[in-house]
Amino acid sequence: MLNIFKAVLLGIIEGITEFLPISSTGHLYLANEFIKLDETPAFITMFMVVIQLGAILAVVVLYFHQLNPFSPKKSHQEKNDTWKLWFKVILAVIPSMIIGLLLNDWMDAHLNTWPVISATLIIYGVLFIVIERWNAHRTPRETDLNAISPKTGLEIGFFQLLSLVPGTSRSGATILGGITIGASRYVATEFSFFLAIPTMVGASGLKLAKYILKGNTFTGDQLMVLLVGTVVSFLVAYVAIRFLLNFIKKNDFQGFGWYRIVLGLLVIAWFGLHG
Repeated sequence: MLNIFKAVLLGIIEGITEFLPISSTGHLYLANEFIKLDETPAFITMFMVVIQLGAILAVVVLYFHQLNPFSPKKSHQEKNDTWKLWFKVILAVIPSMIIGLLLNDWMDAHLNTWPVISATLIIYGVLFIVIERWNAHRTPRETDLNAISPKTGLEIGFFQLLSLVPGTSRSGATILGGITIGASRYVATEFSFFLAIPTMVGASGLKLAKYILKGNTFTGDQLMVLLVGTVVSFLVAYVAIRFLLNFIKKNDFQGFGWYRIVLGLLVIAWFGLHG
């Protein structure tokens, strides 16, 4: 029962942090210092990735009509626009798919550490503040999600490569990238949401496959823990996405930048004293 409660807490953390540009991986890594699942290290590593599927499902539910090219409520042109959007999303996921497959094991072994996470939290926190202040004097050239060019989509996909380093934030890297190359804050955020679908489904599938291929199996309790964490992350992410979309209509991301800097400094202080 205690493990179920811990899965709920971790699901809440994942749901809040997956789409806010503050790094879900970083937060889950830190949370594991205090909310330790009574499971094997292999199960915990897999759990931290697979529960992201719940958060991704929230995007699918919220944007189902917009993402569905077969919707009978869409005109022929709207269906074509949806297919073109999916093409740009798939194009954008290719860089991280290739590099992620090649370096996944190495990054898990060498980069999932508190010095790396604290550094990326602070560095990208500073970048959010600097880029948002610079962007305040610019007029975005990409203001329509359907009109975003394949080139822009691919460029955002290359920015997503940065998020392979723990603590960076996948949404943070892609939103910052989108803003930098001329997309509006809202367009960059929505494209980041859609890009998360194939990215995180692939990452979760890879992590689950590796877990099973290494001879691991699931007990009934483990399946329940995984299910609870995934369902909770879905419910919380649903609310978090709606919050973020409303937030960026009137605000920029500088507040998240300051939050990242403070959190990064707290990580250094905590592990410096207890590491």
